[in-house]
Amino acid sequence: MSRSAHPAGPRHADVLPEGHYSAPPADLNALDPRVWAQTVGRDGEGVATVGGIDVKRLAEEFGTPAYILDEADFRARARAWRTAFGTDADVFYAGKAFLSRAVVRWLYEEGLNLDVCSGGELATALSAGMPADRIAFHGNNKSTGEIERAVRAGVGRIVLDSFQEIVRVAHIAQSLGRRQRVQIRVTVGVEAHTHEFIATAHEDQKFGIPLAGGQAAEAVRRALQLDGLELIGIHSHIGSQIFDMSGFEVAAHRVVGLLRDIRDEHGVELPEIDLGGGLGIAYTSGDDPREPHEIAKALTEIVTRECEAARLRTPRISVEPGRAVVGPTAFTLYEVGTVKALDGLRTYVSVDGGMSDNIRTALYDAEYSVALVSRTSDAEPMLTRVVGKHCESGDIVVRDAFLPADLAPGDLIAVPATGAYCRSMASNYNHVLRPPVVAVRDGEARVIVRRESEEDLLRLDVG
Repeated sequence: MSRSAHPAGPRHADVLPEGHYSAPPADLNALDPRVWAQTVGRDGEGVATVGGIDVKRLAEEFGTPAYILDEADFRARARAWRTAFGTDADVFYAGKAFLSRAVVRWLYEEGLNLDVCSGGELATALSAGMPADRIAFHGNNKSTGEIERAVRAGVGRIVLDSFQEIVRVAHIAQSLGRRQRVQIRVTVGVEAHTHEFIATAHEDQKFGIPLAGGQAAEAVRRALQLDGLELIGIHSHIGSQIFDMSGFEVAAHRVVGLLRDIRDEHGVELPEIDLGGGLGIAYTSGDDPREPHEIAKALTEIVTRECEAARLRTPRISVEPGRAVVGPTAFTLYEVGTVKALDGLRTYVSVDGGMSDNIRTALYDAEYSVALVSRTSDAEPMLTRVVGKHCESGDIVVRDAFLPADLAPGDLIAVPATGAYCRSMASNYNHVLRPPVVAVRDGEARVIVRRESEEDLLRLDVG
């Protein structure tokens, strides 16, 4: 395969067109540990490795594109969250980030609980052996069938998201002779510093019952009156990809205020408070997320302080990290197909995947890193836009990044921090097949979610 340099776009920061990029990194071959899984490195020949296996071997055995997941890293992050919060709090992994039966088993073995938000996620959890009492069921529009299945299974909690759902869950539970443990999700009016589509605590959105105007207080009144429900606490989630803890401080202050009002009106001190998830990870070297022990310390101190001020017993805290556990553990491995230089602009690098395996760039304007992983290079950096193979101009994987100017068709490149939401939100746009998820650990690799086949697509098309 030829390694001759292609005509490249701009290579120096002072002539770059306006965009999201920064100056070229000092070393294009370096794999920043802040954005790559813990066992990722390079071997003596410059080929990237994960879990003791080089990416060329992974590409040959499993094909590209493929999600490559570092199992040891996943387990280590799960343990770190469990250890940080200890036995006096609950850690629920948010399954929407990425869920498979293998992941459910890892969570169980590492001591985490599981948060699901659909019947399919619940079915996956139960089929993999997660005890139902360690499952929380979320969602803004759960069907009666989903609720009935959750109640029959004995899920540990259902998070109520509307006045209609309060009555619906109570009726189903009572008809089954059960008393279902529930929390009420409230929106506390905190504007998280995140994208509009993933900010969830301001009032003008679909989740939760607003604290403003007394609606949350009325929801509590109704829940406490229904025999089919056992109200155990209040749930709040302020958004996603959050680095600033100040939003949690304001949210906790308002939720504890509601707990105080519940005590004063009903003589009941609810025993739990769930602060949701949304903690950010490093997608680029410029991101600086907090460690789990720092987050645990900060959240515990915030809740304790607010409860002391309100003269309440400190409730049991729950958190729901999803992205923060699985996001950094995986990268997407692609093969370069076309390298197209646009004079004075940038070079377009087309890969064999795209928005069907990572919609986040198109949907959220998300930023990612990218690296040449099948070899190292001493070539100059060139400004690139990594794009997919779909018939869509918005099919962008990495909007602006520097790659070596001798990048050529057949090279392997990888985008780190794709463990969360990429496979979960993957599609068959253009009838492209969804990639496999390959778990790597201690020199062994195995498929935990297989690649789709054309037969899978045609099987659903009944003609």
